[in-house]
Amino acid sequence: MTADKKASSKAERAKGAVKENVGRAVGNERMTAEGRAERAKGDIREAGEKAKDAFKR
Repeated sequence: MTADKKASSKAERAKGAVKENVGRAVGNERMTAEGRAERAKGDIREAGEKAKDAFKR
C-alpha cells in the first residue's frame, strides 16, 4: 500500500468518524449516516489495498 493511499484511507475513516459523532451529538440522522458511509468507504479502500499488497508478494 502506498503511503499516499494509506494516508488517504485513514483520513477518510477519521473524517467519517468525526462526522458520525457530530451528527449524533446534534441529533442529525443524515450527518450520522454520511459519516458511517465515509468511514465504511475508507475501510473498504484500505482492505482492498492490503489485499493487493498480499498478492504482490
